[in-house]
Amino acid sequence: MVRRLEPYLKLSIVIPVYNEEENLQNLQKQLQESLAIVAADYEIIYIDDGSTDKSYDVLAKLAADDTRVKVIRFRRNYGQTAAMAAGIDFASGQIIVPLDADLQNDPKDIPLLVAKIEEGYDIVSGWRKNRQDDLTKTLPSKVANKLISLVTGVRLNDYGCSLKAYRSDLIKQVRLYGEMHRFIPALAVLEGAKIAEVPVAHHPRIAGKSKYGLSRTFKVFLDLITVKFLLGYLRKPMYFFGFVATFASLCSLAVIVLTIVDIGFSLGYIQLVIGLIFAVIFFFLAIMFVMMGLLAELLVRTYHESQGKKVYTIAKTINLVG
Repeated sequence: MVRRLEPYLKLSIVIPVYNEEENLQNLQKQLQESLAIVAADYEIIYIDDGSTDKSYDVLAKLAADDTRVKVIRFRRNYGQTAAMAAGIDFASGQIIVPLDADLQNDPKDIPLLVAKIEEGYDIVSGWRKNRQDDLTKTLPSKVANKLISLVTGVRLNDYGCSLKAYRSDLIKQVRLYGEMHRFIPALAVLEGAKIAEVPVAHHPRIAGKSKYGLSRTFKVFLDLITVKFLLGYLRKPMYFFGFVATFASLCSLAVIVLTIVDIGFSLGYIQLVIGLIFAVIFFFLAIMFVMMGLLAELLVRTYHESQGKKVYTIAKTINLVG
């Protein structure tokens, strides 16, 4: 049986929205039913991430009917991470629960996550144990989840599930850039977070179009490099760069030795040397681009945080103060 939150605790629901006009009214109804069970005080924050359909019109009507509904409208499409960051920034509750607007996450699971938070966890992550998506989504997701768990050391079955619950004081310390929202549990380890995972329901999409595809797999891999760097070398980057430099130097030495040995036994050594030169050039170019990418990530963080600059621009808000 789910226990209601203490009256002094407020629950904030954060929902990024991009072209979901057909789902929003049904989602709002389900949320109200679920939240009435678990919280006396709550708010629902919708972030319209530059929708091109009538999503904002629907959200404005929902906000007019219920002052607990807050709406943030972006000037353009910034992506799910930026939308989630905006919702977290404006959330006033002690517990923050993000979820998708496509009705594949079930609002009825919110009380389960909140109850787990009350057991003493800082983050409770949903696990779509019986995921209702096709193989083009589930297979890359399973591979990504295994890889992320292996690289970060934070073992979760479903990093991609948007339905999670966070303690507000912790999640507001985690900076989100690019498409890093899926890595929040791993990033929260830097703040000493205690993490749990619970199975949640997952439904087939019945309206609207999915915004997810195979194209995100490559982005996940690149973001994972950044997360690994932040987790392991944020305060000691020279260890990382020193290791890579040493490895590159050893590879270069090995290439030289093998080339010299091969010259003594092969008549076509000129072609071999030319090939090896190009191989070495491309090898070092690859290393340089990875290093430049990591440095760029740090520079972006410095740029935003030194100026207090957000990763999104708001066109207007409804029922929000501040």
